[in-house]
Amino acid sequence: MNLDLKHVTKRFGGLRAVGDVSFTVPERSIFGLIGPNGAGKTTVFNLITGVYKHDEGAIRFGGTDLAPLRPSQIARLGIARTFQNIRLFGQLTVLENVLVACENLRRSTLAAALVRSPFFYKDEQEMTERALSLLSVFKLEDMADEISTSLSYGNQRRLEIARAMMLKPRLLLLDEPAAGMNYGEAEGLKQQIRWLRDTFDITVVLVEHNMQVVMGVCEEIHVLDHGETISHGTPEVVRRDPKVLAAYLGEEIDDEAAVAAAEEPA
Repeated sequence: MNLDLKHVTKRFGGLRAVGDVSFTVPERSIFGLIGPNGAGKTTVFNLITGVYKHDEGAIRFGGTDLAPLRPSQIARLGIARTFQNIRLFGQLTVLENVLVACENLRRSTLAAALVRSPFFYKDEQEMTERALSLLSVFKLEDMADEISTSLSYGNQRRLEIARAMMLKPRLLLLDEPAAGMNYGEAEGLKQQIRWLRDTFDITVVLVEHNMQVVMGVCEEIHVLDHGETISHGTPEVVRRDPKVLAAYLGEEIDDEAAVAAAEEPA
C-alpha cells in the first residue's frame, strides 16, 4: 500500500508550516524525509497520523483518504509512529510499555477479562510472547522488568520502535530514531530498519538528521526547507543537490562546490 501526499498544505495562523508538498512512498520501501530544523518534517508526520488536519491537498494510504479519520482509526489502518521527543510511560516497565500497544490485537472480550477465562489467559500469553520477541529484536529482553525511564537514551529510542511494531503496522514512521546514539548504535539501527522492512513486509518513512543513517538505509529521499520541497530522489542525487547543501549550510553554493561537499565523508 502506497502513501500518497498531494499538494498538502498546513497553516498555523499566518504561518505556513507545510506548503504544497507532494510525494509518494512506494510499498515496502525505506523512504527518507529530511531537512534542516524547522523544515516541517514532524508536522508532515502529524498530518499523516491525524494529530493535525491539513488545510489543502490530500493524504491517502492505500487509496484510503486519511483526512476524516481520527488518530486511533489511522493507527488501526496500520500506521504507527515514534516521536521526536521520547514519549514512554515512565511508571511502567519496558515490557508493559510494549504491551500498551497491543489492545487492538486482543481477541478476548471484556467479559472474558472480568471472569478470567482460559481464553483471556491464552490471549495474554500470546501478547506477552509477541512483546518479548520484539524486545529481543532490539536487544532489550534482559531489561523487560526495568522501569522504562531507567534505560539509556538510545535504549529508550529502541523501546519506542518496539512499541510501534507491536501494532503490526504496514507503515512505520520513525521520527529521529538515531538521536542520542553513537556511531555503533546508529550502524546497528540501520541493520534493524532493513530487517524490520524485510521480515515484516512494511514500509518505513524516516525523519532523521543523522546523515550516516539516512544515506546508508534510505532508497529514496524527499527534502523540505521552510515547509516546501526543494529536492527529491535517490541518496546519490540528493547529496549532490546544491539546494540541499545550501539549506544545510545556510548559504548558496555553486555546482562545483556542491560536488566537492558531497564527496566529503558523511
